[in-house]
Amino acid sequence: MNTAGDPILKIEGLATYFETARGTVRAVDGVDLSVCPGETVGIVGESGCGKTVLALSILRLVPPPGRIAAGRIVFGGRDLLALPEEEMRRIRGREISMIFQEPMTSLNPVFRVGDQVAEVLEVHEGLPRRKALERVVEVFRLVGIPSPETRIRDYPHQLSGGLRQRVMIAMALCLKPRLMLADEPTTALDVTIQAQILDLIERLKEETGTSVLLVTHDLGVVAEAAQFVAVMYAGIVVEYGLARDVFASPHHPYTVGLLASVPRGRGAVGGRLPAIAGMVPSLDDLPAGCRFSGRCPDVMEICRREEPAVTKPAPGRSVRCWKFS
Repeated sequence: MNTAGDPILKIEGLATYFETARGTVRAVDGVDLSVCPGETVGIVGESGCGKTVLALSILRLVPPPGRIAAGRIVFGGRDLLALPEEEMRRIRGREISMIFQEPMTSLNPVFRVGDQVAEVLEVHEGLPRRKALERVVEVFRLVGIPSPETRIRDYPHQLSGGLRQRVMIAMALCLKPRLMLADEPTTALDVTIQAQILDLIERLKEETGTSVLLVTHDLGVVAEAAQFVAVMYAGIVVEYGLARDVFASPHHPYTVGLLASVPRGRGAVGGRLPAIAGMVPSLDDLPAGCRFSGRCPDVMEICRREEPAVTKPAPGRSVRCWKFS
């Protein structure tokens, strides 16, 4: 989708399904997406739209009973879905890293944080523990952790939420990956720490040349940190484009609804924000036609019968909506 140079990551027709007793859950259902060197691409949408499953699919870490049913994930000229598991293990962390949401559950509570980051260097670069810990101190200093020589001996519960998130970023960056997947990196952090984390990711991206795929439900985070945005709904990308263009002139009614629900200024006392009616449909029982038709204020008869194809209403923009077909 992007046009600024050859993509470092190109996803084509990706489908990731979960087989359950109720039926097939189509968590990711035919996604096309690309990330070019030095870019940050935001993936935004409500919970349950498939954002995290998309990120896990890139690393081939979809938990059972999930499976990647179709598509290609081309990274650096290699289709990751065709690689043997041994080669994928070398790529994870070294070339593609991931910042998982909820660092308190991602970090092992019984090991010191320095040892956990050092293990990445021991496994991928074969460094002895002492050398690895010296590198960890350097990386902790790079991501703004104060007194890193002391902090490497702390356990996760001894750190604040903001510091735990910085440890996760240090772990993701210690091998200088070409692509970083950030899954809700500012969740549960107060706005001040959230801004610091976003600034840190942007600064490190500029210093290391790492590209970023930023998964979030927060449109404000995307507006601040991403150059491009893909809006996901019920397993598919319904709108894509430059973040500034999408936010200034949203095309898909779902994007319009998301943006309308964002607080702007203090507003009237006691006023209520507009909300999108209804719920995201169950991914094992998707409606006929457009997946947003049951919630769309602009629904037409054809929307209930046929799923719209991807159209390009302007250069660099794409949308799945009958209004633009």
